[in-house]
Amino acid sequence: MPGADWEDFAFEGIGTQWEISTPCPLAQSVRARLLDRVEKFDADWSRFRADSRVSIMAREPGTFGFPEEAGRLGPLYRTLYGLTDGAMTPLIGASLERLGYDAGYSLKPLGSPLPAPPWDEVLKWEGTTITTTLPVVLDIGAAGKGLLVDLLADELDAEGLDSFVIDGSGDLLARGPRSTQVALEHPYNPGQAIGIVPLTGRALCASASNRRTWGDGLHHVLDGTTGQPVRTAVATWALADTAMLADALATALFFVPGARLEQEFNFSWLTVFSDGSAVHSAEFEGTLFT
Repeated sequence: MPGADWEDFAFEGIGTQWEISTPCPLAQSVRARLLDRVEKFDADWSRFRADSRVSIMAREPGTFGFPEEAGRLGPLYRTLYGLTDGAMTPLIGASLERLGYDAGYSLKPLGSPLPAPPWDEVLKWEGTTITTTLPVVLDIGAAGKGLLVDLLADELDAEGLDSFVIDGSGDLLARGPRSTQVALEHPYNPGQAIGIVPLTGRALCASASNRRTWGDGLHHVLDGTTGQPVRTAVATWALADTAMLADALATALFFVPGARLEQEFNFSWLTVFSDGSAVHSAEFEGTLFT
């Protein structure tokens, strides 16, 4: 995306494809450190591997220590949990498993939708410490990939790199003066675009109900208050200074109007609904095709 003269480092991590583009090739030592960072993140936060901290939490209650990024993640989730009246929650994991999006990818619902447990009854998140009163299936998918994008950017920053693009399967962070043209995927036809965004020095993340779908009307964006997939919005995009924030707000747009979120966060946004209509912020940097 950045240009034919840039070098790309492609790899797989947390179950998806990644590409980091830089003006010059990354040293092998830097590549190794990036891959180690991805592995550590997966070992801490994945609900798809039995040895992760999250999987341990799912088996027994207690007090668990997490790495420093938990201090960024917890307050953001708590704020969005309140703004969405509990619809967006990190406690949605058991609801996803109930509908078949489990560690074994069975994609076979076990029963009717299951609401997420109330935060204050089962979870206390203070900085890097998480305490639970019951076994809970923590799922940070609404912001986790964006958070990992930011963590990889921290590694590149530490190397003194000031120009790069990180692409975590569509969760993008661009640094440096060069503008990257990003197509906005049509929610019903991945081969088409509904618009384009010039990305410079910010993060762009998307969420769509046509991704990770299975069964009749089942997809991964669930309302925590009901455990059911969201039916109105079908695709969202958010631009913010960090990928974690853009990722989280792209999900929050399924539950709360963008104008309401703008009262709390500095970002721009686009939401496309199931009837084909779209609404966006006044500052949205993209151009929609009509």
